[in-house]
Amino acid sequence: MGPQTLSRIRPAFYAPVGSRVGDLVALLHLPYTMWHLAYVGLGAALAPTVNWLWLAGTLLAFFFGTGVGAHALDELKDRPLGTRLSSRALLLLTAGAFAAVSVLAGAGAFLISPWILGWAVLGLGLAAGYTLESHRVLHSSWGFSIAWGAFPVAVGFWVQTGTLSAPLAAIAIAAALLSLAQRALSTPAKYVRRSAPDATVPIEDRGGRREWSRDELLATWERPLRLLSWAMVMLSVGLLTRHL
Repeated sequence: MGPQTLSRIRPAFYAPVGSRVGDLVALLHLPYTMWHLAYVGLGAALAPTVNWLWLAGTLLAFFFGTGVGAHALDELKDRPLGTRLSSRALLLLTAGAFAAVSVLAGAGAFLISPWILGWAVLGLGLAAGYTLESHRVLHSSWGFSIAWGAFPVAVGFWVQTGTLSAPLAAIAIAAALLSLAQRALSTPAKYVRRSAPDATVPIEDRGGRREWSRDELLATWERPLRLLSWAMVMLSVGLLTRHL
């Protein structure tokens, strides 16, 4: 199977095809999940010191809540990835992931502060509300930027310090803007991948007329998404290593 054929059947550039394992990997939306986990790391890196156990728990909570739970719920709702996972399996994944978040929040409430429970309820509400499109404002570009961008930065910092700050606000706004950029790039890419198998774009320039193929068109959105996802992960790792 050639690359052009693969590009037409993959619902996302990071989605393997042809197996149940591939369906599970696709469900995690790994580049985007790692990107948003990096925001948790950025928030923690702003703290004067980093408690690595608390950071690990925060990362796990976001991985289960958004990486697994919200994505499984999204697939259950309208099958954007077209996986062969049954509705029962997706329900179990969602329930198990949200239960894991609840257990981690309970441990955090005991070890850090009871306020962890409030953060967990808010986070689960944002994740489920955005995915289920329960409110027009929540399921919007700005809703996404807050839930998937600013919120993990704020939680990452608060878990380490128990406070909020002006520098945190600036980084949270930056994360929100980056999330807006992510959505602006991913929305047309998803549309072309999933709804336009033979898309071409005519281009007139000084050299004459040519056409961009579907793969060239997708690359204008998906290549920046790949680079940005890795950039955010490496930025977070680099800032966190200052605390070692």
